[in-house]
Amino acid sequence: MTRKKSKSYVILLVLTLLLSLVAGCSSNNNAKNTEDKTTNNTNTAATAEPEATAAAEDLSPLTLSFFAEDPNPNWNNMKDDISKVITEKTGVTLDAEFAVGDPAQKVALIAASGEYPDIISAKGDIGKLVDAGAVIDLTDLIDKYAPNIKRVLGDNLARAKYTNEDPSIYAIPTWAAVNEQKFVAGGGFELQHRVVKEAGYPEIKTVQDYEKVIKAYLEKHPTDENGNKNIGVSLNADDWHMYISVTNPAVATTGGSDDGEYFVNQETNEAIYHFRRPEEKEYFRWLNHMNDIGLLDKESFVQKYDQYKAKVATGRVLGLIDQDWDYNDGQQVLKTAGKFDQTYGHYPVTMSKDIKEASFWPTGFMGGYGIAISSTNPDPVRTIKFLDFLASDEGQILNNWGIEGKHYNIVDGKRVVPEDVQKRINTDNTAFTKESGIGFYWNMMVHYGDGAKDANGNYYTKNFPEQLVVGYSDAEKETLAAYNAKIWKDLFPSESEFKEKAYGAAWNISIPGEDEVSILGNKMKDITWKRIPEAILAKPADFDKIWDAYMADLEKAGVEKMEKGYTKYVQDRVKLWSGQ
Repeated sequence: MTRKKSKSYVILLVLTLLLSLVAGCSSNNNAKNTEDKTTNNTNTAATAEPEATAAAEDLSPLTLSFFAEDPNPNWNNMKDDISKVITEKTGVTLDAEFAVGDPAQKVALIAASGEYPDIISAKGDIGKLVDAGAVIDLTDLIDKYAPNIKRVLGDNLARAKYTNEDPSIYAIPTWAAVNEQKFVAGGGFELQHRVVKEAGYPEIKTVQDYEKVIKAYLEKHPTDENGNKNIGVSLNADDWHMYISVTNPAVATTGGSDDGEYFVNQETNEAIYHFRRPEEKEYFRWLNHMNDIGLLDKESFVQKYDQYKAKVATGRVLGLIDQDWDYNDGQQVLKTAGKFDQTYGHYPVTMSKDIKEASFWPTGFMGGYGIAISSTNPDPVRTIKFLDFLASDEGQILNNWGIEGKHYNIVDGKRVVPEDVQKRINTDNTAFTKESGIGFYWNMMVHYGDGAKDANGNYYTKNFPEQLVVGYSDAEKETLAAYNAKIWKDLFPSESEFKEKAYGAAWNISIPGEDEVSILGNKMKDITWKRIPEAILAKPADFDKIWDAYMADLEKAGVEKMEKGYTKYVQDRVKLWSGQ
């Protein structure tokens, strides 16, 4: 076809299309005049079709694969009550996998494989996926399809940006809660209620106080009713649990807040590897002492996680240094058996009375850890809408309270858990959780925190004082009353005693996967996980020698370089969040 003929053809085509459009408009107007009762006339449908299509939610079945670094031993393959409603409301079913073993290693394998789950919760390892191109920028998807996520996060959405250099949103913050006022003290040092009762409910403020009541109880009750040896304190050092039960308490007992493997100067935002603080050496010296006098479980550094929980479930472990979510499966066995005096209370233990325990040091909205959509996800729009439903009031109430009429009722305008349901929660929580699915989605959903209320004046979560008390056993209430407290938080220093941290929490700062800080961090971890158990289990006379060797190992491996690099990440986050 020549250029002249081509031009004539185009003109003819345009004229034909114009005539067709005029005819179509005439036909539509006639239809409107003859069918006034029809609201969706042909003309309106034609001009509004894209908008109408977007408004009509696609609820066709869609299965999305999901990987999470966190375990969920009660996951019921979406056969639980809550998951069924979520699928009904969204059409989405999750094919979920939860990390077993080292979650960071699993994420590294995912990043290298090129085969990515559709939705990923990679926590601090999101950088590995970003570097691999495995996750997408969610900024536009949130803006177009996630009104609930935008509403809940509000200005905090800015804290979801990856870095100063790359302001993309690769993970929607779901670990951090909005407008949170914490009421749950799930950490500290734990003691069985029978132990403090027999001691006359003494003050439990220092490691010496803690040690004294355990020692006294063991001297009078070396074995349980079946002749099995009672255990003073057991630690959970299996894989990453080492952080929770062995190393993090060194920070807490010496006045620091939880910033992962670092201690951050609140004035300069400079970070150091927290084990290099001289005061923490004394905490590990105390554990060495506990081992030496026979109060520390000899199996602490060889037992697996399941063995640890099973040991807790026997009721023979008098004290723990852990978080309740880490040992609760074992404690639940005790509750089911009615052995409430062998369950645990929480105490703000420090190295000395002049140190303020900082469990409730406020972070503000932390940003950081969250949920990502992979670059191979078959339907990112449906996925973000699914996540947006979870962020809605309906989704949040469903996840936190369950189904109205089954898991809670409305009484005088307030959500109330029926007595029979609460009894199951108190005594058979593992089975109840597996059946109900309550709480399964908290780390997938943007959410309001404890203490936040909806438009009707109801709390979004069940973690508020009046409801917490309902869940306490008589033994727990008796212990709290002896200490003039209503809830365990009452024993701890409150948020008002601390200044909010400008960077949130250092442990949830995402670092690129192949960054030198990450590489050095793994070296320090290997050294620490070898040296700390060695120091604790050594003869007291050898402790200083082992500790000095540990410090030398860290310096030789480049700890100062790692600290300098991490300091930059902390300070960059402060700049990012402050808009500098």
